[in-house]
Amino acid sequence: MSIWKRKLTLDELNGMGEKSMVALLGITFTRIDDESLEAEMPVDERTHQPFGLLHGGASAALAETLGSMAGFLTTAEGQCVVGTEINASHHRAVASGTVRGVCKPLHLSKSSQVWEIAIFDARGKRCCTSRLTTAILG
Repeated sequence: MSIWKRKLTLDELNGMGEKSMVALLGITFTRIDDESLEAEMPVDERTHQPFGLLHGGASAALAETLGSMAGFLTTAEGQCVVGTEINASHHRAVASGTVRGVCKPLHLSKSSQVWEIAIFDARGKRCCTSRLTTAILG
């Protein structure tokens, strides 16, 4: 059974971030199933830190993008979610290619949510684990 209350296509999800940080970083939603949401982000000059590696803040932005959108998809009409806490543990460096984030719920209630976002490099190796807590408004 699906956790999603809102039924949006990948094209609709991608269209929501056209004029935002999501577009600036090249984040694209790529997959949705009954209880997870996935997106990809390029590792290039937009997402590098000064030493040529994926910036930890870019990983956090990918994680918050996924968790916030997943949270939104679980809410009813007239509700929205806002992030209240995010953390990220970086496990390995990534210099180029694409990273893929997979977002799954750890806790869903009427007033708050906790999401785990695992980020993988192009070889499928986990490079970051993030947790986002959101509050439901409305």
